[in-house]
Amino acid sequence: MGSKENGDGDVVLSSSLDFGRKNKYRRIVSVLVDDIDDALVNGEFGDGMNRTRRYVLACAIFASLNSVLLGYDIGVMSGAIIFIQEDLMITEVQEEVLVGCLSIVSLFGSLAGGRASDAIGRKWTMGLAAIIFQIGAIVMTMAPSFQILMVGRLLAGIGIGFGVMIAPVYIAEISPAVSRGSLTSFPEIFINLGILLGYVSNYAFSGLPAHISWRIMLGVGVIPSVFIGFALFIIPESPRWLVMQCRIDEARSVLLKTIDSEAEVDERLAEIKLAAGLSDAGKCEETATWQELLRPSPAVSRMLMVGIGIQCFQQITGIDALVYYSPEILKAAGIKDNAKLLGATVAVGMTKTGFILIAILLIDKVGRKPLLYVSTIGMTICLFTLGISLSLLSKGRGGVALSVLSVCGDVAFFSIGLGPVCWVLTSEIFPLKLRAQAVALGAVGNRVCSGMVAMSFLSLSSAISVAGSFFTFSVISVLAVAFVYVLVPETKGKTLEQIESLFQDKPDQDKVELGDTKQLVPSS
Repeated sequence: MGSKENGDGDVVLSSSLDFGRKNKYRRIVSVLVDDIDDALVNGEFGDGMNRTRRYVLACAIFASLNSVLLGYDIGVMSGAIIFIQEDLMITEVQEEVLVGCLSIVSLFGSLAGGRASDAIGRKWTMGLAAIIFQIGAIVMTMAPSFQILMVGRLLAGIGIGFGVMIAPVYIAEISPAVSRGSLTSFPEIFINLGILLGYVSNYAFSGLPAHISWRIMLGVGVIPSVFIGFALFIIPESPRWLVMQCRIDEARSVLLKTIDSEAEVDERLAEIKLAAGLSDAGKCEETATWQELLRPSPAVSRMLMVGIGIQCFQQITGIDALVYYSPEILKAAGIKDNAKLLGATVAVGMTKTGFILIAILLIDKVGRKPLLYVSTIGMTICLFTLGISLSLLSKGRGGVALSVLSVCGDVAFFSIGLGPVCWVLTSEIFPLKLRAQAVALGAVGNRVCSGMVAMSFLSLSSAISVAGSFFTFSVISVLAVAFVYVLVPETKGKTLEQIESLFQDKPDQDKVELGDTKQLVPSS
């Protein structure tokens, strides 16, 4: 496809693509080129497209604020636990339970979040998540004992469970196909931002007395909830959820704000109505969602295998062990001073946050699978190298440097692929009627694996050494590479409705190919 000037000096597009005997593609591309030419000549691109992009971007940012809560809790607990141990005199087992229980409890929030988001909507489920977490954070801040601290921790975990599954679903349902990958990665950005803020909070308040420092560290986590409450009055409801509630006019109104072409709005609305089971008579078909998930068709089985599998691999490759216990890991490498330990964790947080931005720029350009390959292979190398440095080079200056480099490398490769792409894939592969509760199941798998890693890492390290733990994670990471190669499809550039056909026994090839030809037109 190229460009040329017409007689009036206007720039129009031309096509030099040879599709051989596939004349349907010639017709499709010809129509697309004519439409683009008309749009350029008539000035239809520009302000309208920029306006819709800015609107969708704002919605994605506001919807991702809940993810800051999860990230902050992960980051802040890695440092706060040092002072909680000193103040409340808790045992190592209590430390593991306190750190890991949030992930286990959050699975109940994720399960309830799937049902709640279908009942009250995606937007208000995000509000409910923020309220529950805020209550839990306040209880933790005021806790006079380990038992009360656990009560607050459990409430915070339920709130995080709600938030961690609903944000990707909402963003995927409101985003256009061409930018859905990068926008759906926003929750992962905000998780990393929260982790970094948690590390900075640890460092900033570490000089206070032990009985005050950890309370302030945990209490600061309430602040993002205030912004979430403000966001609920700005962002719209998901148009796909509105269609499921037979609120077609409202859904069309939202689509007009997120898609610049009215013709494309009508096309997307028709696809969504079909996916939602909305008949021509305007009556929504009732579906037994959990029955379809518990007794899935072959296509849904493949979707569940990919969605739940990628969520589990995200955690069992050991990322939470690195994030939660980075001070202990670096202490095993030879760093003893608390201030230096917390300073090193800030470097880890900055690396994790910086590389997620690279993933955002690449995910809709190079695709999901290439990023997953780079991520899982890179993590395998870094985890194995960390095991080598901890077992053979520990205590020496070179061993410390290699350990810090390996930890930073692992979180960098995680952030460039497995971290964000996991949530993107899970939010886009399931059919509309199953999406919220299927994503909830994936989130449950994620949280269970996260809790298992967080609650067993110290015990596992005592049994086989810290180095042995990371050798184990490197083997699991090799399995993740194989999983991506065999089972994960490429979904770049396809609408949510088109992606369903990738898992069918007899895919609707023409429909998917039509979506692919749209990518031949360069975006302005």
